[in-house]
This record gives sequence, structure tokens and C-alpha cells, in this order.
Amino acid sequence: MTKVIGLTGGIGSGKTTIAGFFKQNGVPVYIADDGAKKVMQSAEIINEVKLTFGESLFDNDVLNRPKLAEIVFNNADKLAKLNSIVHPAVKRDFELWLSQHQEYEFVIYESAILFESGRYIECDYIVTVTAPIEIRIERVLKRDNTTRENVLNRMKMQWDDEKRISLSNFVINNSNLKIAEEDVVKILKILKIKQNQS
Repeated sequence: MTKVIGLTGGIGSGKTTIAGFFKQNGVPVYIADDGAKKVMQSAEIINEVKLTFGESLFDNDVLNRPKLAEIVFNNADKLAKLNSIVHPAVKRDFELWLSQHQEYEFVIYESAILFESGRYIECDYIVTVTAPIEIRIERVLKRDNTTRENVLNRMKMQWDDEKRISLSNFVINNSNLKIAEEDVVKILKILKIKQNQS
């Protein structure tokens, strides 16, 4: 049976880069954020978001994601409301995707909020990606055209590394890409040995 490797880490830790390394090593990757973008285009989810957050977030039924992010990342209650709409739909989408990848030994489920959403309990193994705070802030500022304050607010909404690491099987420090890539290969070797032993 296909084993699910949960891949997580705080904003700016470089999860997507690490997910890419797993992919290069033949492991299919499901990116939860892409799944969320996809399900948020469905009429059912659009209607729920409209009812909860108002029509002003939409322009011709197209969601203004930056505007929504600004609302939810400054308000824990509103973030929880959004998650209660989106998470069940992402879960269904992942389950369908997983059913189409049953011939693989391992798949990656990549999510920034793997622990916060409770989805970690459905993973066979968990890999947490870390990087120093300043490197993470710099990466997000470059990537998202946002402010330092916004990045720090988003970080506050997520678990800290210590808490994530305490529940993880593996940790990848993503300060040096070459070493991080080597870590991915090592983790896959360990997992394959575990599979053969079970």
C-alpha cells in the first residue's frame, strides 16, 4: 500500500523546493496549496466563501486571493472559518489523487499547515523543513511582494519549528540546497529499508 509522507515547514522554509527534490527522485507530489486553489474555483466553495466573507472579495466570480489573505492572516477566527470551508474539499481532492497513484511506494503530501489542520495524523511519515527565520523572511519578501509585518503575522499563525520537529520523523535544514538535496536521498533510502523490513 502506498505510504503518505507529509512534508511541512513554516512559510519561507522552502518546502516546495524540497518537494521538487522528492519529485526528481521519482516520488509523486501533491501540493495542498495548489489543491486549495483548485477547489476554490468550484461553485460550491465560491458560494460558501461569498456567504462567509462577502461578495466584495470577488470580481466576476474570481476570488481576490491577496485581499482574502490580508483578512484571514490578521484574524485567527476568520482563518479558522476559511479553513473549515477549504480543508474538507482539499482532503477529498487529495484522496482522489492518491487513488490514482497507488502504484507508487511513496507519495508526498506537502502542506504548510499539516499540523495545524490535523492532517498529519493521516501521514505514515512526516518530514519538517526548517531554515533560519531571517532567511525565511527574505525568501517570502522576494516571492510575495509583501511587507515584513505581513510575513511575521503569517508566521505567528503557524506552529513554530520546535513544535513541528517534536512530531516529525525527519528534519531537513534548508539553508544549503546541496545538503538539503542529499538529505532527501538519505530519507528515501531509510524509508525504502523500513518498507522492506515491514
